Amino acid sequence: MVRMNKEWPEEGDLIVGTVHKVLGYGAFAKLEEYEGKEAFIHISEVSSGWVKNIRDYVRENQKIVARVLRVNPKKGHVDASLKRIREDQRTRRIQQWKIEQKAEKLLEISARSINKTLDEAYDEVGYLIMEEFGDLYEGFELASDEGEEVLLAIDVDEQWASIITDVAKKNISTPEVQITGYVDITSYKPNGVEIIIDALESIESENVEVQCVGAPKYRVMVTAQDYPTAERILRESAEKCIGIIEDNDGEGSFHRELDD
Repeated sequence: MVRMNKEWPEEGDLIVGTVHKVLGYGAFAKLEEYEGKEAFIHISEVSSGWVKNIRDYVRENQKIVARVLRVNPKKGHVDASLKRIREDQRTRRIQQWKIEQKAEKLLEISARSINKTLDEAYDEVGYLIMEEFGDLYEGFELASDEGEEVLLAIDVDEQWASIITDVAKKNISTPEVQITGYVDITSYKPNGVEIIIDALESIESENVEVQCVGAPKYRVMVTAQDYPTAERILRESAEKCIGIIEDNDGEGSFHRELDD
């Protein structure tokens, strides 16, 4: 069960549950993120159309996404609706829940490696990460990308910061994007070919690859973690390359699309 850092959902929240009882007037679902809590969906909130038989829409053991209408702590459940959600919202919420499940599994792996239980992990570090970063998975992603310093900065214990970072780096692959631009460069010096080669080699790196399309046109491909970073690297690389050419009595230009 994925856990939230609050005891009850709030009105308007989208909740994930598993139906465990279907009656003629409504259905009951155990909430996946709130231990010991359940949602009640009245038959009038199952579908926007007339519902003759509720079992045509919900069944036992079905995973559902519902919108919270009211919270009733005394009864230990919430009133919820299946019909007040768009399909895209339902899809995104299920995807989010699956990511949260993965994060909890990573936290459990971290805990086992230092002989801690999952409950201890949540109490000692899990809820803190959720409070600071919004959700558990975000904390693991940041640790994977930036190292344990990002956890130490929010006062996570050194041992926890180290093991969480190690588990994150082994289990979370950083998403990458690739973009392409083109430089047209010409050098008029006698050793112009060497100058062009030097200019192109100066921008090649782990993230930047250069290919000849057909002189004077060269393709510059950049791989990065996100589009803003990729765009910045591409622009800076093109400017550096063209600057070297212009410093050697040549000329150059940069564009994103390949001209016909």
